[in-house]
Amino acid sequence: MTTITPLALPEVLLITPKRHGDARGWFSETWSRAAMAQHGLDFDFVQDNQAFSARRATVRGLHFQASPNPQAKLVRVLSGAIYDVAVDIRGGSPTYGRWAAAELTALGGEQLLVPRGFAHGYCTLTDDCEIFYKVDGAYAPNSEGGILWNDPALGIDWPVSADGAMVNARDQTLPTLAELGEVKF
Repeated sequence: MTTITPLALPEVLLITPKRHGDARGWFSETWSRAAMAQHGLDFDFVQDNQAFSARRATVRGLHFQASPNPQAKLVRVLSGAIYDVAVDIRGGSPTYGRWAAAELTALGGEQLLVPRGFAHGYCTLTDDCEIFYKVDGAYAPNSEGGILWNDPALGIDWPVSADGAMVNARDQTLPTLAELGEVKF
């Protein structure tokens, strides 16, 4: 049985598949269309992505894809641990500008479902992190965007300070949510 827990934003879900194990190890069904449909979730994932970060305190994001190519993501960790964040950027949403986060670990097998209309980012909590995620829309460079990961107006409780984070040049120059303006999903 998979456990599904809504986070601070009810559309952002922590999904923890059950692991079946014995002395040899364990098995887990990490995605089942039928099981998710029982919870009212219907996603047609079309692409799998994998990322590796060598160092703890690496921050990636906050990224999104807007209309006409929005994406939902189902994120999990294959090795290491991350602090995973989703920010509601849907114009007119009652939770616009609010965020939800969860720690995802390879050991625990937790997954974060980031719906369309949310920016996504994470910070590695360990060295040698491998992240795997499914998306329900193909990568479309013309639709991608982002928000500054440490935008003070968002108040995200990152586990790393700005001067201790490893962030690439592109992510350091993303706009704040206020500078971004309205995004269509």
